[in-house]
Amino acid sequence: MSTAILVTDAGFTPTDPAEHWLPPADLDSSPELCDPVRVVLTPEADPDLLGPHLARIVAIRIVFPAVADGRGFTLARRLRRMGFAGRLRAAGQLIPEQYPMARACGFDEVEIDADRALRQPEADWQKAAGRQGYLARLRRASAA
Repeated sequence: MSTAILVTDAGFTPTDPAEHWLPPADLDSSPELCDPVRVVLTPEADPDLLGPHLARIVAIRIVFPAVADGRGFTLARRLRRMGFAGRLRAAGQLIPEQYPMARACGFDEVEIDADRALRQPEADWQKAAGRQGYLARLRRASAA
């Protein structure tokens, strides 16, 4: 299987193969390349570079190259604080236990490859979706 799977609170759905994702460098050079505009970011990307373009970007896909690499969570938080209201997708090496954190950081969905979906089926992700993430537990502990 080579199809990517989207994980949302509702479960698994296949990704849309027609979606085209631009690197941030192409936003200035080829604005006509893609409409609506979807951008892919690597973990080391500077989200401030997207500032002038945020109003026309409908979706941002942030790549997670390894399970232990949490920089994408920070990027998502920064983008939401910058006012990005479009769709945020975490893509790559994520596991169900990270799903609550992804949602708490502002991600709308997680993209995993089909092999991971076989190893970590939809039931695992839906079970994780019902858990509160670290930030929610921290806020609850602070309020007590």
